[in-house]
Amino acid sequence: MRPQDIFILLKIISLHETNWLNIHISRTLNISASEVSEALERCRIAKLIDSSKRRINVLALEEFLIHGIKYVFPVQLGTIARGVPTAFSASPIKDKIYQGSEVYVWAYKFGTVKGLTVEPLYKSIPEACLKDDKLYELLVIVDTLRIGRSRETEIAIAELKKILTEYAKSQY
Repeated sequence: MRPQDIFILLKIISLHETNWLNIHISRTLNISASEVSEALERCRIAKLIDSSKRRINVLALEEFLIHGIKYVFPVQLGTIARGVPTAFSASPIKDKIYQGSEVYVWAYKFGTVKGLTVEPLYKSIPEACLKDDKLYELLVIVDTLRIGRSRETEIAIAELKKILTEYAKSQY
């Protein structure tokens, strides 16, 4: 598994459809088409997507994100910089919890918020999230699972399950 594999799967979930094209995923995430294809193959092998590479195995992805993401792709905190809010500094998590003075961001030159930088799963995440609100929500939830303490993690799990259930219903 590579970090962009999760990024690509979350983009597919944000689309809420099965007739997407690899080239569309590639363009919207600023990842080469061949890398999208390779990522989907890795996800097929890991059983996170079906053999046709069209439908995500929601239960497997949920289990991986809740129990494994923080170990496989641990958070690397950086310095204070401008960026795009993430983890419990952004919706939907920040709407449900008091965060205090800590603000976490993905460093981004056009960012509007100053905070402690979190290394995103993939370099083009900040830009891609500004174009896709649902993808942004999903990546905020994933970062909360990577960085959060018990209370934040509980909220992130509930939000993740809600989105994945909605996605699963739309696939049948």
